[in-house]
Amino acid sequence: MSCCPACLSDAIEEFLSYQSGVRGLSANTVTGYRNDLAKLASLLDGQRPLDSITREDLRYCIGELTVAGAAASSVNRFVAAVRSLFSYCRRFEYIAVNPAQELHTVKQPKYLPKFMTISEVNQLCAAPETTALLWTTRDKALFEVFYSSGCRVSEIAGLTLEDFSPDYTSALVRGKGGKDRRVFLAQNAVAALKEYLPERQERLLRHGGTVRGSCSALFLNNHGGSLTTRGIRYILSRYSGVEGTNNPVSPHAFRHTFATAMLANGADVRAVQEMLGHSSISTTQRYTHITTAQLVKTYNQAHPHGNSRQDGDSGE
Repeated sequence: MSCCPACLSDAIEEFLSYQSGVRGLSANTVTGYRNDLAKLASLLDGQRPLDSITREDLRYCIGELTVAGAAASSVNRFVAAVRSLFSYCRRFEYIAVNPAQELHTVKQPKYLPKFMTISEVNQLCAAPETTALLWTTRDKALFEVFYSSGCRVSEIAGLTLEDFSPDYTSALVRGKGGKDRRVFLAQNAVAALKEYLPERQERLLRHGGTVRGSCSALFLNNHGGSLTTRGIRYILSRYSGVEGTNNPVSPHAFRHTFATAMLANGADVRAVQEMLGHSSISTTQRYTHITTAQLVKTYNQAHPHGNSRQDGDSGE
């Protein structure tokens, strides 16, 4: 057993180093832990001895966050971080009893993921050509790859030319937890990519790249560097804003739309789970609720006795 941390703040720093250095968690995940555990140290005093912290102390912290107006999802993320911290401390015998073992999350409302209709996603994918706001071929390829692959925004930003099959019909992406999976690209996405790639090469050469290119990222910014997640969000905000479709969406809406479309058209839920890189089937099953809701809506709109009919309307 290693030397016990002197106080809560020391334990937090050791825990974060362990998550980053030993478990190899992503920088974003470690930052999330750091932000939540900083709240814990602030509420309980970071210099407090570990073995003096009780379950009632942790419940007090949850109550304080709730009173301050924190969303249920934020409170539950805080609870998860606290559980992980004290589980780590108990594992290495820094404490005799885990005060977070019976710590409960708070109930949060169930929101169905926002997705686009077929006409909406088609309109958005066509927006780079119809509006010519930024870099037409890049932006069209970006949207088509989003919709075709179901990737997260971080996965799109991380794509390189080497990740693709020779015919660009599939790519290997690295998802959460460093897990690799293969995603697939439909004909529209492949065609858009092939139109964009020559311009990508020209942009590299213009900014001092070699014939092979100095940047391996698939999507480039205007200066020939890698397009970041922030840059992708900016591009989408322009095309889905008042200058474009006037239907603002986030990059994740493409992922939701992909999942909904796949399930609505008969794809097996476990196959969709694999394509999305979900670790739990329950995460993927959220989208079955969307497709069911859409079926009910369609039924009520189309059936003569549907709930959307007004009293006295015979439907004739």
